[in-house]
Amino acid sequence: MLEACAELVGEFGYDGVTTTLIAERAGVAVGSLYQFFPDKRAVVQALTQRNLDRFMTEIGRRLDEAELAHWYDGADLIFDIYVQMYREVPGFARLRFGHAVDLRLIDGDRDNNTVIADGMAMFLSERFGISFDDIRLKVAVANEIADSILNLAFRRKLFAEDTVISEAKAVVRGYLSGATVTAA
Repeated sequence: MLEACAELVGEFGYDGVTTTLIAERAGVAVGSLYQFFPDKRAVVQALTQRNLDRFMTEIGRRLDEAELAHWYDGADLIFDIYVQMYREVPGFARLRFGHAVDLRLIDGDRDNNTVIADGMAMFLSERFGISFDDIRLKVAVANEIADSILNLAFRRKLFAEDTVISEAKAVVRGYLSGATVTAA
């Protein structure tokens, strides 16, 4: 059902998807869908959580494999994962991490970008032995910068995507490399 939802969101956007369409695409009765999800929003919320889990798992895996000189060098790696998901994961380009549906879709107490930034900050804090409290704001600001610039790359289409992505990496890397952090 989540795969069907992802495909449909990719084709029609959130507003063009219904529970009936999801059930039809998944090859199940709409009543079966309702056994697992009370409404379309809940299906999309589960899909968003799956995308977030995939994103965070991939960040952890790549950070474990990478030899990075500084904590902020992880920013390029995170950009690459996001861009790959944007281009390859069905529905992600339209849904991303639920922003198109609800700014608090992932966690009712925190906005989606805060949830994502906190997860990235935790990975970087643990991997590089730096204080989460010191890095949290810096990663949150970098995430907002990246989100805005990637909006220019992917949704506004004013410039070549790869050119804007390179600019976003440079801006975020420049910001983060000037940040002072302390050991945990």
